[in-house]
Amino acid sequence: MKYPAPSPSPAANRLAGKIAVVTGASSGIGAAIAEAFAAEGADLVLTYNSDEAGARKTAERITALGSLAEVVQCDLGDLDDIEALFAATAKRFGAADILINNGGMDPEPVALKDMDPKDWARILAVNLTGPAMAAAAFVRQRQDQTGGGRIVTISSVHEDVPRAGTSAYDTSKGGLRMLTRTLALELALDRITVNNILPGMILTPINQEAIDDPVVRREMEDNIPWKRAGQPWEVARMAVYLASDDADYVTGQSFTIDGGLSINLGQGA
Repeated sequence: MKYPAPSPSPAANRLAGKIAVVTGASSGIGAAIAEAFAAEGADLVLTYNSDEAGARKTAERITALGSLAEVVQCDLGDLDDIEALFAATAKRFGAADILINNGGMDPEPVALKDMDPKDWARILAVNLTGPAMAAAAFVRQRQDQTGGGRIVTISSVHEDVPRAGTSAYDTSKGGLRMLTRTLALELALDRITVNNILPGMILTPINQEAIDDPVVRREMEDNIPWKRAGQPWEVARMAVYLASDDADYVTGQSFTIDGGLSINLGQGA
């Protein structure tokens, strides 16, 4: 039996007048979030590390929706790049209202005993330190503004579900959960909410090998109680909610979007 994904519901203009920074917006979840925000009325600053063409295609889709888009190169492992990102945001739009910490890296598995310490440091720098410093730069930019703000981090089910050979990646994602919680406490009186999304198997380029191989895809989807992989827009809609006024009383929380995968390990549903 096939289990197709539904279509997204119409946008409701919930982010009209807002400026959102989305890191890692060349493809996949980041691009889907950027487009969903544009459909809801936001203007966007999009970052890429190496895939400039992908980011510019995302920008084209955003402008087709009637919103503005600025494309900025940013290596999240480079603190100077992060500062330059928010300087570029301020120059084009003023202070950002929303930060989507989506960018990161997912390297090939390797046992910790065989890992080059420089690789460990790079993964933690991009996946954990980068989002933390982006949040810090965002908050500094918001300090003189009214109306609070929103920080949404895109993590992974692997902050809860460990895998052999991915200690650096899984550790970085676990750190994002505690970063979310501590920042939520720090920023409550500033009315800046901080929340975290944990996607499971989502049909994005990072999963292309599994998507293209029907046997591998079937094996992976068989572990998901919903019996299908997720679509990027299904993550994007949660990000829209958390970035909107509808989620004004929601902070310090983590939301898993995985069709039940993380609660099914060993259960055989």
